[in-house]
Amino acid sequence: MTVIKRMFSAGLLSFAAWGASVHAADVTIGALFPLSGPNATYGDIFGSGANLAAEHINADKLIDGTLKIQYEDSQALPQQGVIGMNKLVNVSKVPYVLSAFTGVSKAISTTASRSKTVAINGGGVGPDLADLGPYFWNIIPLANFEVKAVLPYLIKERNLKRFVLVYVDDPLGEGIRKELTESLPQAGGELIEALSVPATAQQFSGIAARVRAANPDVIYIASYGSQQAQIVKQFRDNGIKQQFVSYTAFSIPEMSALPEAKGSLYTTQNVDWNSTDPVTKRFVDDFKKKHDKMPTAYIANYYNAVRLFGLLAHELQKKGKPITGENLLAQRIETKTFDLVGGKVTFADNGTVVSPMQVNEIDGAGGKVVSVVAE
Repeated sequence: MTVIKRMFSAGLLSFAAWGASVHAADVTIGALFPLSGPNATYGDIFGSGANLAAEHINADKLIDGTLKIQYEDSQALPQQGVIGMNKLVNVSKVPYVLSAFTGVSKAISTTASRSKTVAINGGGVGPDLADLGPYFWNIIPLANFEVKAVLPYLIKERNLKRFVLVYVDDPLGEGIRKELTESLPQAGGELIEALSVPATAQQFSGIAARVRAANPDVIYIASYGSQQAQIVKQFRDNGIKQQFVSYTAFSIPEMSALPEAKGSLYTTQNVDWNSTDPVTKRFVDDFKKKHDKMPTAYIANYYNAVRLFGLLAHELQKKGKPITGENLLAQRIETKTFDLVGGKVTFADNGTVVSPMQVNEIDGAGGKVVSVVAE
Protein backbone atom coordinates (compact mmCIF):
# COMPACT_ATOMS: atom_id res chain seq x y z
CA MET A 1 0.00 0.00 0.00
CA THR A 2 1.42 3.42 -0.92
CA VAL A 3 2.08 6.15 1.63
CA ILE A 4 -0.77 8.18 0.13
CA LYS A 5 -3.21 5.32 0.49
CA ARG A 6 -2.08 4.66 4.05
CA MET A 7 -2.53 8.34 4.90
CA PHE A 8 -5.92 8.49 3.22
CA SER A 9 -7.06 5.29 4.90
CA ALA A 10 -5.85 6.57 8.26
CA GLY A 11 -7.78 9.79 7.67
CA LEU A 12 -10.95 7.87 6.89
CA LEU A 13 -10.51 5.67 9.94
CA SER A 14 -9.91 8.61 12.24
CA PHE A 15 -12.95 10.37 10.82
CA ALA A 16 -15.11 7.29 11.28
CA ALA A 17 -13.87 6.88 14.83
CA TRP A 18 -14.54 10.52 15.60
CA GLY A 19 -18.09 10.22 14.35
CA ALA A 20 -18.73 7.06 16.32
CA SER A 21 -17.12 6.64 19.71
CA VAL A 22 -13.84 8.52 20.10
CA HIS A 23 -12.63 8.76 23.67
CA ALA A 24 -13.12 12.25 25.07
CA ALA A 25 -9.36 12.69 25.51
CA ASP A 26 -8.55 12.17 21.83
CA VAL A 27 -7.48 15.30 19.96
CA THR A 28 -7.89 15.55 16.17
CA ILE A 29 -6.43 18.11 13.82
CA GLY A 30 -6.96 18.30 10.05
CA ALA A 31 -4.73 18.28 6.99
CA LEU A 32 -5.64 19.43 3.47
CA PHE A 33 -3.04 17.78 1.22
CA PRO A 34 -3.10 16.55 -2.39
CA LEU A 35 -3.53 12.80 -1.97
CA SER A 36 -4.40 12.19 -5.62
CA GLY A 37 -3.77 13.84 -8.98
CA PRO A 38 -0.54 15.19 -10.49
CA ASN A 39 0.64 16.78 -7.23
CA ALA A 40 0.04 13.77 -4.97
CA THR A 41 3.78 13.42 -4.38
CA TYR A 42 3.54 16.51 -2.18
CA GLY A 43 0.91 14.79 -0.03
CA ASP A 44 3.40 11.99 0.63
CA ILE A 45 6.13 14.45 1.51
CA PHE A 46 4.03 16.73 3.72
CA GLY A 47 2.35 13.81 5.49
CA SER A 48 5.64 12.13 6.36
CA GLY A 49 6.63 15.16 8.43
CA ALA A 50 3.21 15.65 10.01
CA ASN A 51 2.87 11.97 10.95
CA LEU A 52 6.31 11.85 12.58
CA ALA A 53 5.49 14.89 14.71
CA ALA A 54 2.23 13.27 15.85
CA GLU A 55 4.15 10.12 16.77
CA HIS A 56 6.61 12.16 18.83
CA ILE A 57 3.84 14.13 20.57
CA ASN A 58 2.02 10.93 21.49
CA ALA A 59 5.21 9.16 22.61
CA ASP A 60 6.10 12.11 24.84
CA LYS A 61 2.52 12.43 26.14
CA LEU A 62 2.87 16.12 25.39
CA ILE A 63 -0.91 16.47 25.43
CA ASP A 64 -3.61 14.60 27.32
CA GLY A 65 -5.03 11.95 25.01
CA THR A 66 -3.97 10.76 21.57
CA LEU A 67 -3.28 13.22 18.76
CA LYS A 68 -4.73 12.14 15.41
CA ILE A 69 -4.56 13.76 11.99
CA GLN A 70 -7.57 13.60 9.69
CA TYR A 71 -6.47 13.90 6.07
CA GLU A 72 -8.68 15.33 3.34
CA ASP A 73 -7.68 15.32 -0.33
CA SER A 74 -7.35 18.85 -1.75
CA GLN A 75 -5.85 17.60 -5.05
CA ALA A 76 -3.97 20.94 -4.84
CA LEU A 77 -7.14 22.57 -6.24
CA PRO A 78 -8.93 25.48 -4.53
CA GLN A 79 -12.44 24.06 -5.00
CA GLN A 80 -11.48 20.65 -3.61
CA GLY A 81 -9.66 22.40 -0.78
CA VAL A 82 -12.80 24.28 0.21
CA ILE A 83 -14.82 21.05 0.20
CA GLY A 84 -12.26 19.39 2.48
CA MET A 85 -12.02 22.43 4.74
CA ASN A 86 -15.79 22.56 5.18
CA LYS A 87 -15.79 18.90 6.18
CA LEU A 88 -13.00 19.41 8.69
CA VAL A 89 -14.53 22.54 10.22
CA ASN A 90 -18.26 21.87 10.07
CA VAL A 91 -18.39 18.10 10.55
CA SER A 92 -15.22 17.14 12.40
CA LYS A 93 -14.90 20.53 14.11
CA VAL A 94 -11.12 20.44 14.25
CA PRO A 95 -9.45 23.54 15.73
CA TYR A 96 -6.31 23.40 13.55
CA VAL A 97 -5.78 22.54 9.86
CA LEU A 98 -2.55 21.98 7.92
CA SER A 99 -2.78 23.72 4.55
CA ALA A 100 -0.64 23.64 1.41
CA PHE A 101 -0.45 25.36 -2.00
CA THR A 102 -1.09 29.07 -2.43
CA GLY A 103 -4.41 28.77 -4.30
CA VAL A 104 -5.85 26.26 -1.81
CA SER A 105 -4.66 28.30 1.15
CA LYS A 106 -6.26 31.47 -0.13
CA ALA A 107 -9.49 29.63 -0.89
CA ILE A 108 -9.86 28.19 2.63
CA SER A 109 -8.77 31.29 4.53
CA THR A 110 -12.29 32.77 4.61
CA THR A 111 -13.64 29.63 6.28
CA ALA A 112 -10.73 29.65 8.73
CA SER A 113 -11.40 33.24 9.68
CA ARG A 114 -15.16 32.87 9.93
CA SER A 115 -14.99 29.72 12.06
CA LYS A 116 -11.95 30.85 14.09
CA THR A 117 -10.06 27.75 12.99
CA VAL A 118 -6.29 28.02 12.71
CA ALA A 119 -5.00 27.14 9.23
CA ILE A 120 -1.22 26.78 9.01
CA ASN A 121 0.64 26.64 5.71
CA GLY A 122 3.97 24.91 5.24
CA GLY A 123 4.05 24.58 1.46
CA GLY A 124 2.52 27.55 -0.38
CA VAL A 125 4.76 30.59 -0.79
CA GLY A 126 2.62 33.28 -2.44
CA PRO A 127 3.51 36.58 -0.70
CA ASP A 128 -0.15 37.50 -0.17
CA LEU A 129 -0.50 34.51 2.17
CA ALA A 130 0.84 36.91 4.80
CA ASP A 131 -2.38 38.93 4.58
CA LEU A 132 -5.11 36.36 5.17
CA GLY A 133 -6.01 37.29 8.73
CA PRO A 134 -5.03 36.26 12.27
CA TYR A 135 -6.18 32.64 11.90
CA PHE A 136 -3.97 31.95 8.89
CA TRP A 137 -0.33 31.24 9.80
CA ASN A 138 2.71 30.48 7.64
CA ILE A 139 5.52 28.30 8.96
CA ILE A 140 7.41 28.58 5.67
CA PRO A 141 9.14 31.75 4.45
CA LEU A 142 7.12 33.18 1.57
CA ALA A 143 8.22 33.77 -2.02
CA ASN A 144 9.33 37.35 -1.46
CA PHE A 145 11.99 36.02 0.92
CA GLU A 146 12.94 33.21 -1.47
CA VAL A 147 13.33 35.55 -4.45
CA LYS A 148 15.27 38.17 -2.49
CA ALA A 149 17.58 35.49 -1.10
CA VAL A 150 18.69 34.11 -4.47
CA LEU A 151 19.08 37.31 -6.51
CA PRO A 152 22.35 38.60 -4.92
CA TYR A 153 23.93 35.16 -5.33
CA LEU A 154 22.97 34.91 -9.01
CA ILE A 155 23.78 38.49 -9.96
CA LYS A 156 26.86 39.24 -7.86
CA GLU A 157 28.51 35.83 -7.50
CA ARG A 158 27.57 34.22 -10.82
CA ASN A 159 27.14 37.36 -12.94
CA LEU A 160 23.75 36.17 -14.23
CA LYS A 161 21.62 39.27 -14.82
CA ARG A 162 19.10 38.70 -17.62
CA PHE A 163 16.08 36.72 -16.41
CA VAL A 164 13.15 35.04 -18.10
CA LEU A 165 10.34 33.93 -15.80
CA VAL A 166 8.14 30.96 -16.70
CA TYR A 167 5.28 30.96 -14.22
CA VAL A 168 2.09 29.04 -13.63
CA ASP A 169 -1.03 31.13 -14.08
CA ASP A 170 -2.24 31.04 -10.48
CA PRO A 171 -1.70 33.07 -7.26
CA LEU A 172 1.72 31.48 -6.63
CA GLY A 173 3.03 32.29 -10.09
CA GLU A 174 1.60 35.79 -10.04
CA GLY A 175 3.17 36.46 -6.65
CA ILE A 176 6.62 35.46 -7.87
CA ARG A 177 6.18 37.50 -11.07
CA LYS A 178 5.37 40.56 -9.00
CA GLU A 179 8.33 40.03 -6.69
CA LEU A 180 10.82 39.55 -9.54
CA THR A 181 9.45 42.62 -11.33
CA GLU A 182 10.03 44.74 -8.24
CA SER A 183 13.26 43.21 -6.90
CA LEU A 184 15.35 42.53 -9.98
CA PRO A 185 16.08 46.16 -10.94
CA GLN A 186 17.08 46.95 -7.35
CA ALA A 187 19.46 43.97 -7.32
CA GLY A 188 21.08 44.91 -10.63
CA GLY A 189 19.23 42.45 -12.85
CA GLU A 190 16.57 42.64 -15.55
CA LEU A 191 13.37 40.68 -16.19
CA ILE A 192 13.39 40.54 -19.99
CA GLU A 193 10.27 38.40 -20.35
CA ALA A 194 7.60 36.76 -18.17
CA LEU A 195 5.75 33.84 -19.76
CA SER A 196 2.67 32.38 -18.07
CA VAL A 197 1.44 28.81 -18.55
CA PRO A 198 -1.92 27.31 -17.52
CA ALA A 199 -1.81 25.16 -14.38
CA THR A 200 -2.84 22.10 -16.41
CA ALA A 201 -0.35 22.58 -19.27
CA GLN A 202 2.15 19.78 -20.00
CA GLN A 203 3.47 20.77 -23.46
CA PHE A 204 6.02 23.58 -23.58
CA SER A 205 7.74 23.56 -26.99
CA GLY A 206 6.13 26.90 -27.92
CA ILE A 207 7.26 28.48 -24.65
CA ALA A 208 10.71 27.00 -25.19
CA ALA A 209 10.98 28.76 -28.56
CA ARG A 210 10.19 32.10 -26.93
CA VAL A 211 12.78 31.47 -24.21
CA ARG A 212 15.42 30.64 -26.83
CA ALA A 213 14.61 33.87 -28.69
CA ALA A 214 14.95 35.92 -25.47
CA ASN A 215 18.39 34.34 -24.79
CA PRO A 216 18.46 34.99 -21.02
CA ASP A 217 21.16 34.18 -18.49
CA VAL A 218 18.64 32.64 -16.09
CA ILE A 219 15.29 30.89 -16.45
CA TYR A 220 13.29 31.18 -13.22
CA ILE A 221 10.59 28.49 -13.05
CA ALA A 222 7.63 29.25 -10.80
CA SER A 223 5.63 26.04 -11.03
CA TYR A 224 5.27 22.79 -9.08
CA GLY A 225 4.71 19.05 -9.32
CA SER A 226 4.81 17.22 -12.64
CA GLN A 227 4.54 20.48 -14.58
CA GLN A 228 7.88 21.84 -13.36
CA ALA A 229 9.59 18.58 -14.30
CA GLN A 230 8.10 18.72 -17.80
CA ILE A 231 9.22 22.32 -18.26
CA VAL A 232 12.79 21.45 -17.34
CA LYS A 233 12.89 18.29 -19.47
CA GLN A 234 11.29 19.84 -22.56
CA PHE A 235 13.42 22.96 -22.38
CA ARG A 236 16.58 20.86 -22.33
CA ASP A 237 15.22 18.70 -25.16
CA ASN A 238 14.68 21.91 -27.13
CA GLY A 239 18.32 22.92 -26.77
CA ILE A 240 17.98 25.42 -23.92
CA LYS A 241 21.18 25.29 -21.87
CA GLN A 242 20.83 28.28 -19.53
CA GLN A 243 20.70 28.17 -15.74
CA PHE A 244 17.44 27.01 -14.17
CA VAL A 245 16.42 28.59 -10.86
CA SER A 246 13.36 27.99 -8.71
CA TYR A 247 11.99 28.05 -5.16
CA THR A 248 11.27 25.33 -2.55
CA ALA A 249 9.06 23.32 -4.94
CA PHE A 250 12.23 21.98 -6.61
CA SER A 251 13.12 20.11 -3.41
CA ILE A 252 11.01 17.03 -4.24
CA PRO A 253 12.65 13.68 -5.12
CA GLU A 254 11.37 13.75 -8.72
CA MET A 255 13.40 16.87 -9.43
CA SER A 256 16.51 15.61 -7.66
CA ALA A 257 16.43 12.46 -9.78
CA LEU A 258 15.73 14.20 -13.11
CA PRO A 259 18.92 14.21 -15.21
CA GLU A 260 17.87 17.39 -17.03
CA ALA A 261 17.56 19.21 -13.70
CA LYS A 262 21.19 18.68 -12.73
CA GLY A 263 22.81 22.02 -11.97
CA SER A 264 19.49 23.73 -11.17
CA LEU A 265 19.43 26.08 -8.20
CA TYR A 266 16.57 26.54 -5.76
CA THR A 267 15.99 28.24 -2.43
CA THR A 268 14.71 26.86 0.87
CA GLN A 269 14.87 28.01 4.44
CA ASN A 270 18.20 27.17 6.03
CA VAL A 271 18.26 24.08 8.27
CA ASP A 272 21.44 22.51 9.64
CA TRP A 273 20.61 18.81 9.39
CA ASN A 274 23.72 18.02 11.44
CA SER A 275 22.64 20.22 14.34
CA THR A 276 22.95 18.83 17.87
CA ASP A 277 19.85 20.78 18.90
CA PRO A 278 17.67 18.07 20.53
CA VAL A 279 14.53 18.79 18.50
CA THR A 280 16.35 18.87 15.16
CA LYS A 281 18.53 15.84 15.94
CA ARG A 282 15.57 13.70 17.02
CA PHE A 283 13.63 14.69 13.91
CA VAL A 284 16.52 13.91 11.54
CA ASP A 285 17.51 10.66 13.26
CA ASP A 286 13.98 9.27 13.45
CA PHE A 287 13.09 10.32 9.92
CA LYS A 288 16.20 8.60 8.56
CA LYS A 289 15.37 5.43 10.51
CA LYS A 290 11.82 5.40 9.22
CA HIS A 291 12.44 6.36 5.57
CA ASP A 292 16.12 5.55 4.98
CA LYS A 293 16.84 9.01 3.57
CA MET A 294 17.42 12.58 4.70
CA PRO A 295 14.46 14.89 5.25
CA THR A 296 13.82 18.05 3.24
CA ALA A 297 12.59 21.52 4.15
CA TYR A 298 8.98 20.66 3.31
CA ILE A 299 9.08 17.69 5.67
CA ALA A 300 10.52 19.85 8.44
CA ASN A 301 7.81 22.46 7.84
CA TYR A 302 4.96 20.06 8.43
CA TYR A 303 6.72 18.41 11.36
CA ASN A 304 7.02 21.89 12.83
CA ALA A 305 3.40 22.74 12.08
CA VAL A 306 2.20 19.71 14.07
CA ARG A 307 4.78 20.16 16.82
CA LEU A 308 3.67 23.78 17.16
CA PHE A 309 0.11 22.58 17.73
CA GLY A 310 1.36 20.15 20.39
CA LEU A 311 3.25 22.88 22.24
CA LEU A 312 0.28 25.24 22.16
CA ALA A 313 -2.23 22.56 23.16
CA HIS A 314 0.04 21.48 26.03
CA GLU A 315 0.02 25.01 27.45
CA LEU A 316 -3.75 25.33 27.06
CA GLN A 317 -4.38 22.04 28.84
CA LYS A 318 -2.08 23.11 31.68
CA LYS A 319 -4.29 26.16 32.11
CA GLY A 320 -7.47 24.11 31.91
CA LYS A 321 -8.54 25.87 28.71
CA PRO A 322 -10.24 24.12 25.77
CA ILE A 323 -8.22 23.59 22.60
CA THR A 324 -10.01 25.97 20.27
CA GLY A 325 -8.70 28.04 17.37
CA GLU A 326 -9.29 31.21 19.37
CA ASN A 327 -7.28 29.90 22.34
CA LEU A 328 -4.51 28.55 20.10
CA LEU A 329 -4.11 32.00 18.54
CA ALA A 330 -3.99 33.70 21.94
CA GLN A 331 -1.42 31.18 23.20
CA ARG A 332 0.79 31.63 20.12
CA ILE A 333 0.83 35.38 20.67
CA GLU A 334 1.60 34.93 24.37
CA THR A 335 4.38 32.35 23.91
CA LYS A 336 6.10 34.20 21.03
CA THR A 337 9.08 31.81 20.52
CA PHE A 338 9.07 28.04 19.95
CA ASP A 339 11.70 25.30 19.86
CA LEU A 340 11.19 23.68 16.46
CA VAL A 341 13.29 21.82 13.90
CA GLY A 342 16.00 24.24 12.80
CA GLY A 343 16.09 26.15 16.08
CA LYS A 344 13.98 28.75 17.80
CA VAL A 345 11.17 30.23 15.70
CA THR A 346 9.34 33.49 16.30
CA PHE A 347 6.20 34.57 14.49
CA ALA A 348 5.66 38.08 13.18
CA ASP A 349 2.40 39.84 14.05
CA ASN A 350 0.88 38.64 10.77
CA GLY A 351 1.51 34.98 11.65
CA THR A 352 4.47 34.51 9.30
CA VAL A 353 7.97 33.32 10.16
CA VAL A 354 11.17 34.92 8.91
CA SER A 355 14.08 32.54 8.52
CA PRO A 356 17.63 32.42 7.17
CA MET A 357 17.58 31.06 3.61
CA GLN A 358 19.89 28.85 1.59
CA VAL A 359 20.55 28.30 -2.10
CA ASN A 360 20.71 24.63 -3.07
CA GLU A 361 22.08 22.96 -6.20
CA ILE A 362 20.76 19.72 -7.69
CA ASP A 363 23.89 17.66 -8.30
CA GLY A 364 22.52 14.16 -8.91
CA ALA A 365 23.91 13.00 -5.56
CA GLY A 366 21.44 14.32 -3.02
CA GLY A 367 22.07 18.01 -3.58
CA LYS A 368 24.35 20.53 -1.94
CA VAL A 369 24.09 23.98 -0.33
CA VAL A 370 25.99 26.62 -2.29
CA SER A 371 25.06 29.74 -0.30
CA VAL A 372 23.45 30.69 3.02
CA VAL A 373 21.67 34.01 3.35
CA ALA A 374 21.05 35.53 6.79
CA GLU A 375 17.67 37.00 7.71
